Amino acid sequence: MRGRAMTRRWHVKIVLRWMAASVCAGLVLIGGGPVPAPPPAQAAGAPAWMHVDAAHKRVSFQVIAADTGANGTLNFNLYANGQMTVTVPAGWRVHIDFVNSGAGALPHSLEVIREITPVPPQGIPPAIPNAATRNLVPGIPPMEKDSVDFTAAPAGRYLWFCGVPAHGIQGMWDRFVVSATAGAPSVTVK
Repeated sequence: MRGRAMTRRWHVKIVLRWMAASVCAGLVLIGGGPVPAPPPAQAAGAPAWMHVDAAHKRVSFQVIAADTGANGTLNFNLYANGQMTVTVPAGWRVHIDFVNSGAGALPHSLEVIREITPVPPQGIPPAIPNAATRNLVPGIPPMEKDSVDFTAAPAGRYLWFCGVPAHGIQGMWDRFVVSATAGAPSVTVK
């Protein structure tokens, strides 16, 4: 009985190999060809929500406030409490499409402030001109958007900070570095 079972398995393997080869040959003959390779992964340090235009020294970010329930919805693109560091070369133009996803039904805002400890209890004047959403302290209502455009200067260590009262001190901040030596924008996560 054992010999018959082994022979049967051997026949099944041969038939499966023949079927696989036939399917591949058929795809080539009808123009289907092999399955194309997936697109190349983004370069290290380049998440899908960051787009770099090196020729024009411009970087764009889509920043989603309250992206899921991470940190009780007090997060930018899932990160809070300084877990994420965004680095931009000094002098580059920065564009941010800010979206309040509505998770938690709370208003949120974004501004660039100097890296200070402890963080302020609410929004303060931005450290870089124009580097803040509208309605900084009351925030952008859920499901609404704003955009921010500024030049990354001067070089230094800053924070992306939610100016709505108590959001920043509850962890809605991440690091933003304007670098005199970086050749390209990057994002690192700890």
